[in-house]
Amino acid sequence: MVELAEDEFSNFVKVWLSIFVSLSYCYIIGKIIPKGFARLIALLPVIALFFALPLNLTSLHLCVFTSLFISWLATFKLLLFAFGKPPLTFDPPLSFNNFLLVAGLPIKLHTDSPLKTASNLKQKYLQESLNENDPDHETKNKSYPSSHKSKTQPKISPWNYIIKVILLAVIVKTYDYSNQLPEKLLSTLHGFHIYFALELILACVAKSAKVFLGFDLEPQFNEPLLSTSLQDFWGRRWNIMVTSILRPTVYLPTLNFASKFVGQEMGKLVGVMASFSVSGIYHDLIFYYLGRLTPTFQVTWFFLLHGFCLCVEVILKKYFGGKVRVPRWISGIATVGFVIVTGVRLFMPPLLRAGLTTKGVHEYAVIGAFIKRTII
Repeated sequence: MVELAEDEFSNFVKVWLSIFVSLSYCYIIGKIIPKGFARLIALLPVIALFFALPLNLTSLHLCVFTSLFISWLATFKLLLFAFGKPPLTFDPPLSFNNFLLVAGLPIKLHTDSPLKTASNLKQKYLQESLNENDPDHETKNKSYPSSHKSKTQPKISPWNYIIKVILLAVIVKTYDYSNQLPEKLLSTLHGFHIYFALELILACVAKSAKVFLGFDLEPQFNEPLLSTSLQDFWGRRWNIMVTSILRPTVYLPTLNFASKFVGQEMGKLVGVMASFSVSGIYHDLIFYYLGRLTPTFQVTWFFLLHGFCLCVEVILKKYFGGKVRVPRWISGIATVGFVIVTGVRLFMPPLLRAGLTTKGVHEYAVIGAFIKRTII
């Protein structure tokens, strides 16, 4: 088991060395080739490589974060960079080190850095997204994590993370009795496993980045269990760093193109469906990296369903114009319940096929053994 872990770590180092070399090449390309299709063509080999690199990894956790940060976020950032758009293009230009960090990680520089303009721009993108039709828009935005530190930004209590660590440990222990649990309950536990694990791991990475590098990682979650609508869930609480990159790369171009044929309002809905379609396809790709199994596209259907329902939500809110107000506790239960039910039916089955429980529990055992050896 230890030998397999060491081999995987060696592959992980090789993969990220390849990423370092590739991003260094992209930085040089940005200096010598002007923005436009010529720069895009020069970057395409790197983008293709970034899609292939996760295939060298078998670890669930290492593969998930490499595919998310590199195959998804970094490739989209490079597409924007090809045409001279943030977050990799600014005046004054990013330094070499900052370019590598911003391209390879969900990094935000401090507000006194050259990326201050980018942070504000990305926040503006998020605030002006689909949520503009939400009657609770102003209230909810007060709790949305800002792109820079502010006195009004709520500080997350350490107890928040301690409780989630305990709950994650309980869920993992529950897997010992999986044969005695109903399948739907087990799938629900798997969903919470994903949420708690992602938030805790990203919190550790964010803390490390701040301590050792002086950078802030973009927030990934903002208490999604407190969502009061699908707009609130997908726009401000779940997978925030993905939302921020989908807007300039998918939503806005689709909106601008579709508006020429169907008008501005309908163009927004087309942009929503395009964004959810791309998100679904990328999730299916990540699940393929994990299990190397032929995709069933259930995950894509999950996102298409949520995109359609979000469009219906936007239309209804616009039609009623805020005249009908659903109590927050009712809308919250309905939203979270809908996410859980559809997740159990469509999102979790392909993830379980990819080996969520078997690989995840095995890797926790490897980490536990390593910590035990280190302490003793």
